[in-house]
Amino acid sequence: MGIIIFLIVLSFLVFFHELGHFSAAKIFKVKVLTFSIGFGKKIYSFNWLDTDWQISLIPLGGYVKMKGQDDTKPNLVDNSDDSYNTREPWQRIIILLAGPFFNFLLAAILYFIIALIGANALSPTIGKIVPNSVAFKSNLQKNDKIVQINNTKIKTWTKLAELITTSKGALNVYIQRDGKVYKKIISPKIEKSKNIFGEDMQKRLLGISPEFKIIKVHYTFFPAIKYGYKQTVKASKLIFQGVIKLIEGVIPSRQIGGVISIAKIISSASQNGIVALFTVIALVSVNLGVLNLLPIPALDGGHIIFNIYEIIARRKASEKVFMFLTICGWIVLAFLMLLGFYNDITRFF
Repeated sequence: MGIIIFLIVLSFLVFFHELGHFSAAKIFKVKVLTFSIGFGKKIYSFNWLDTDWQISLIPLGGYVKMKGQDDTKPNLVDNSDDSYNTREPWQRIIILLAGPFFNFLLAAILYFIIALIGANALSPTIGKIVPNSVAFKSNLQKNDKIVQINNTKIKTWTKLAELITTSKGALNVYIQRDGKVYKKIISPKIEKSKNIFGEDMQKRLLGISPEFKIIKVHYTFFPAIKYGYKQTVKASKLIFQGVIKLIEGVIPSRQIGGVISIAKIISSASQNGIVALFTVIALVSVNLGVLNLLPIPALDGGHIIFNIYEIIARRKASEKVFMFLTICGWIVLAFLMLLGFYNDITRFF
């Protein structure tokens, strides 16, 4: 059952990505020859809107093939009015950007729905206090719930941590204990900590850690829109940073996951309710959007670079250069896929 859910989710994500390319192509009156979910041999197809819509044998991706577009013939010129190849470079860039944009849009929609249903979050309840920390000296106690800092109401531990690290000077901390609210004036101390990538950093701390109590936070319509936008931006930045840290060697290559990791995560999330499943789908969608924007010639980002070059140089890249870089791109992608698969095998088996 988990494999079926994974394939349905992956196919939906691929469909939404390719729908972005399809929609932008239609806006610029480019004929879309094929809209395929999966690669390889066609197992089912039908024609609609002058496009062959098909499901192919290997359900691990998909593509939209447009008239005049052929990666193996970069200098191909189709002079017909509905050709992708004869569109202005900026129009092609928009068509290429539309796929990742739809991934980000889907993530924002899912986060929006999550916010309306009730987003899972850590309660701002203290679980542990570091000995001799400012929290310890201020007589904060385990199970104290921080309900307000200065003039800001606190609903989640994430908001609490954000306010502590970004604020300046002493804080008016309001805690709820035994049904009563107490005010404490506490000055956070700048101490060593580690970021999400395990790097050393300095930040303002109280010396507390959360009690791992999950709560539901419900949002009304417009705050839910804001929540969806912020979560999508946050996830996108985190993934971009992760890619950079991976290139820099901060994140070891053994942490790269492949199809098996994604399948297991989606399968596990599906067993923990709709909110967990939507959260994972949103994260995977953002991942697809970010990864497709990488400047690797075989991906949307690589094609965007070629079009930017055409705008600047006022000519297309030579066929030899295009082919060489595209082949290099496929080699890089194949290596990453094999590495992810190897890591999955050693991790799970």
